[in-house]
Amino acid sequence: MAKKKEVKQEVVTEEVTQVVEQPKKIVVEKPLTKKDTWEIKDRVYRLKNGKSPLSYMIKSADIYYFDEEKGYERELKYTKNQRTVFVDEFKGDARLAHIIFRDGVLAVPKNKTVLQKLLSLYHPHNGSLFAERLPEREAASEVENIEIEIEALNAAQSLDIDMAEAVLRVEIGSKVSKMSSKEVKRDLLLYAKKNPRLFLELVTDENVQLRNFGIRATEMGIIKLSPDQRNFTWASNDRKLCTVPFDEHPYSALAAWFKTDEGMDVYSNIEKRLK
Repeated sequence: MAKKKEVKQEVVTEEVTQVVEQPKKIVVEKPLTKKDTWEIKDRVYRLKNGKSPLSYMIKSADIYYFDEEKGYERELKYTKNQRTVFVDEFKGDARLAHIIFRDGVLAVPKNKTVLQKLLSLYHPHNGSLFAERLPEREAASEVENIEIEIEALNAAQSLDIDMAEAVLRVEIGSKVSKMSSKEVKRDLLLYAKKNPRLFLELVTDENVQLRNFGIRATEMGIIKLSPDQRNFTWASNDRKLCTVPFDEHPYSALAAWFKTDEGMDVYSNIEKRLK
């Protein structure tokens, strides 16, 4: 009898390892501040508004800085022997030091970082009484001023005589009526060079030309302004044109009136007479 062969069945069990992903930690980076990006270099500070006395001492004690991170005001004091200006961080006795500008200037070398940070970051009078000299910013400002001056001079060069007279009348008044065209052009260029920003504002202000138009009409005897400067009338028949509102310049009021329907008709009538 044949022997029955046993067949062993091997069961293979596969071990499955489940990987559980851990949530990633989100790190919020704090934005850099002027204190974090402090550059070690020599710095120069100047008194504001062109002041340059032989010597000028600013406060180095009894001043405070509001610390936003800590949420309260911290007392400041500049000393000879401490490595910080914050009184709450002092160690031992503190010997007060003075901060003195000579001829309106204070040069602080790069090894005096404590004083530099007090002046640039914490001192309450920074920006109002004194400021750090920043050559790049000063150069950018000078370039902007030069460009505006060039723009004003180009605009003055291209203005027609009527607009030139209107703009110049703001500066010198009725005297402009007695000037030759060459004199008007000369004074206009000088005005543009002296006050380029104001000049460019006037050039784009349509009321300037309308005011000048009204003044010319009055000088030519086409219209007239009452002695109390309250009413404009036709010079020929005293018929009332418009009333000047209280506390308003007469010719500014007339310029605004010229923009009304009735005023536009009068403007056209006057324009024909001035030609």
